[in-house]
Amino acid sequence: MHDVARIKAILEQCGRDGRAISYSELLLNLGFRFTRPKMRAVCKTLDKIDQITAEEGAPALAVLVVREGDGLPGQGWWTGRTDYQGEWTGPQAHAHIRKLQGDVFAYWQDQ
Repeated sequence: MHDVARIKAILEQCGRDGRAISYSELLLNLGFRFTRPKMRAVCKTLDKIDQITAEEGAPALAVLVVREGDGLPGQGWWTGRTDYQGEWTGPQAHAHIRKLQGDVFAYWQDQ
């Protein structure tokens, strides 16, 4: 699950396409079915990808990976964030995610 380059490329394509991707869709793209252990492994890889994109001066890509049920990133994405202090669900969370995803889409559609 540590194929950073492959997962980063998938997320960059999602950015160019202007769309989010669910955890299960991402795992399917990698040849796995959804399981909690696989999802946790992907989340660790997403953290690494966000470190890389920060070093590159690009917006974080992990915000594009969302739960199918509500279209929001999972709890682990929200923990330790300093740019947002609200609830992890609901209208305020959706507005925050739409803004961050919009930044990703704008960046990658110009690449």
